[in-house]
Amino acid sequence: MTESWVNSAERIGSDLHLELSSAGSGGRRAAVVRALREAVRGGRLAPGTRLPPYRSLAADLGVARNTVADAYAELVAEGWLTARQGSGTRVAMGVSAPPSGRRGGSASARDVTRAPRAAPPRARALRHDLRQGTPDASSFPRAAWLTSYRRALQQAPNEVFGPGDPAGRIELREALTEYLARARGVRTDPDRIVICSGFAHALRLLSGQGAGGILRGPLAVEAYGLGFHRELLATAGVRTVPLPVDGHGALVGGLGRERGVLLTPAHQFPTGGPLHAERRAAVIDWARARGGVVVEDDYDGEFRYDRKPVGALQGLDPDRVVLVGSVSKSLSPALRLGWMVLPQRYVGDVLAAKGEREAWASVPDQLCLADFMASGSYDRHVRRARQRYRGRRDRLVRALAARAPHIEVTGVAAGLHAVLRLPDGTERSTVEAAARRGVALDGLAAFRHPETDTAVTGTAGTGTVVRDGLVVGYATPPDHAYGAAVEALCEVLPPP
Repeated sequence: MTESWVNSAERIGSDLHLELSSAGSGGRRAAVVRALREAVRGGRLAPGTRLPPYRSLAADLGVARNTVADAYAELVAEGWLTARQGSGTRVAMGVSAPPSGRRGGSASARDVTRAPRAAPPRARALRHDLRQGTPDASSFPRAAWLTSYRRALQQAPNEVFGPGDPAGRIELREALTEYLARARGVRTDPDRIVICSGFAHALRLLSGQGAGGILRGPLAVEAYGLGFHRELLATAGVRTVPLPVDGHGALVGGLGRERGVLLTPAHQFPTGGPLHAERRAAVIDWARARGGVVVEDDYDGEFRYDRKPVGALQGLDPDRVVLVGSVSKSLSPALRLGWMVLPQRYVGDVLAAKGEREAWASVPDQLCLADFMASGSYDRHVRRARQRYRGRRDRLVRALAARAPHIEVTGVAAGLHAVLRLPDGTERSTVEAAARRGVALDGLAAFRHPETDTAVTGTAGTGTVVRDGLVVGYATPPDHAYGAAVEALCEVLPPP
């Protein structure tokens, strides 16, 4: 017969769940000893864990205080526990098994079997991370973010710690309305902004049944883009068709009977370059005539180096364009904060798809980002990051010009990565050679729509030219490791 008690917090102290078995001899004290010993041996109580005061544990277990006090004393004597004035009773460091040859009674601490020393961690094969899509984690503005977090929590009303509004906190939506209008040329108001956890979450909401099928197939997508976005859409039953791209972005003149189009107009991903002004106007004309929807992925609109700012496509027609943005590139993907700027007719459907409560984006984090933007900290961080990443880009371009002048570098006027054009037939072998050297990067083919090929896309000037290449991210490595990463990259590039 086993009796189970769970602490009820009737006494001051931490909670500890123990099961006292009536099996065995020795009464209640022996049962407490056995339960504590098994909890330590099984790993449930890790070395160094502080146990509750014996008065508290006795009250929770429904036994006399002396019963628990005596059990503690016995386990201290055996070496399972330690007890120091002012530090309380803790699990001894290194304990993993009962003393050899003993089944009870006392023993000296030197007889306690200790866990074997863990093997040192194996060296990671990855030495240099040059994959696209992630900012330098060491550049996160910790001090400024902490200042905003403290201020936001101090000023937060009590309702913040209850169920969240699926639209997102009004403070953040107001801050985004001001920032996006000023920095990106977006035309909106807070009621048309819905907070999400990033672009993938936005796609799920827009393509899910709960949103009434805002995104339905066939949906045109750029011939080069992120494969997991296409997979996400396919899972939702949305068929995608590739739209050719060239140095001026997507060839939107090829749009026909599609119901919508997904674009990266500020900086085509991954080939680089903004959508040409004539094409921006053309896609809006198509959406108006067709009744279609344009989804604008504004994934790195803040990072520009050698060109004038390119405003958001949404500013041309807020009733036809859904703009999606996030802080994944500008701050950190760990924050899981993004936004959708929606035509008014879609707001209700998206909120219905999210549900009655916010289940994705942390409400305190939303308040922190609102303060971070309103205080000017976000602008200052973006400007500093822009300068840092421009310096890295320049360093990469100079190294390639000196070490591999036969390699053409494109797509570097903005963004956080460069595209290196390789000789035909060398992409796969170069990616494999880089992996052997511990350099992580992506081949251009990894981003190509599976229905894209030379027969479909044609030649330069009329469509996508399928070529070998590398997509090299220059934002991820920390500053101290960037030079070695660039050197390792140059060593694996194919000869002329």
